[in-house]
Amino acid sequence: MDSNLSQFKSVSPRPKVIIFTSILHLAVLLVFLPHTFSWSAVGVAVFLHWITIGLGISFGFHRLAAHRSLQTPKWLEYFLILCGTLALQGGVLGWVGYHRLHHLYSDRQGDPHNSNQGFWWSHINWLMHSVPMRTELSRFTKDIANDSFYRFCHRYYVELQIALAVILYFLGGWSFVIWGIFVRLFVGLHSTMFVNSACHMLGYRTHDSQDQSTNCWWVALLTFGEGWHNNHHAFQYSARHGLQWWEIDMTWITIRLLQFLRLATNVKTIDQK
Repeated sequence: MDSNLSQFKSVSPRPKVIIFTSILHLAVLLVFLPHTFSWSAVGVAVFLHWITIGLGISFGFHRLAAHRSLQTPKWLEYFLILCGTLALQGGVLGWVGYHRLHHLYSDRQGDPHNSNQGFWWSHINWLMHSVPMRTELSRFTKDIANDSFYRFCHRYYVELQIALAVILYFLGGWSFVIWGIFVRLFVGLHSTMFVNSACHMLGYRTHDSQDQSTNCWWVALLTFGEGWHNNHHAFQYSARHGLQWWEIDMTWITIRLLQFLRLATNVKTIDQK
């Protein structure tokens, strides 16, 4: 058995995830085909990266659903969860459950992407294996498991991605599909995974968070503020991750704007839980 898997009594490959990941990485190579590049297609990819990773994963899945660091009207919460679902990083219930497990056992046995098992494991290899803690996920998502919209997004996240691809095709042809789906998913997946890997190995530490989390500026840029990971582990409840003036946190700026518009309430910070 791979030494990186030695913390687990039993693991087994997840063929569907391995196949999907392989196809995605191969599909990105389509950008080298003639006539697939256009600045409008790049613009679509950048815009959808912000929608799915910035609003969806960072804001919706992470700070809102996983940590309940603030409250929003239900219609806005559901919109953010839909945006995160379009990042194609698995169903929302699994994403939230794994993340809560990560905080409970951070960098210890039981952490799904324990960084002590090496960069490759913590970055993406953990996704490709059915590790024992998968059976625990339902215990960590009871607050959202019975919500019909969450269940819908969790069940149909692949179908929703296909629907988006069809829309992009009719808007701009294969160029929009290649950049707006394949390239955007590739960048979004690895950007998020760098939080699990690079942000437990590289960067600086401001707080003693009882784990190996770090603050990494370039991951923060890719993920709209998620790279200030040591700050987040020290103050898990806080909706604000970038705590110094130079720690740019675009998701926090978005939350502040929604506060001004009275669409974000009960916002938790390090000064007030």
